[in-house]
Amino acid sequence: MRLTRFTDVALRVLMRLAVARDEDPPTTREVAATMRVPYTHTAKVVARLQHLGLVDARRGRGGGLTLTSAGHRASVGTLVRELEGADEVVECEGDTPCPLRSGCRLRGALRRAQEAFYATLDPITVTELVSSPTGPLLIGISTGPAPD
Repeated sequence: MRLTRFTDVALRVLMRLAVARDEDPPTTREVAATMRVPYTHTAKVVARLQHLGLVDARRGRGGGLTLTSAGHRASVGTLVRELEGADEVVECEGDTPCPLRSGCRLRGALRRAQEAFYATLDPITVTELVSSPTGPLLIGISTGPAPD
């Protein structure tokens, strides 16, 4: 299974925010630069995460992005399900329906594989994703190189 770019960016944004210091929350532009993702794409991701109650975004002086307590506790499997949608792995219906759809065993097998994929991610939280060595790496790339 392959995740969409949107889900990939969302997970990276959540991981970056999980290691942010509360006194210095990053902006959407800073997160986009750190994660090497276009700002406009990151802004759409942040808006969706805010809508889901995982991110708090404040504008203006002293503003920035913070991960909510729900964001810290969020299950990666639940997040991926929410962001990817409930679509099947293969398209059996639609404009050109598959001629095997009435007796095909592949669709069921792929659905079970998809659920196994999600089930593997279900017990992992965003906070767990940033345990060492990932958290220190994220902090390092967020602060940039030390000045000379």
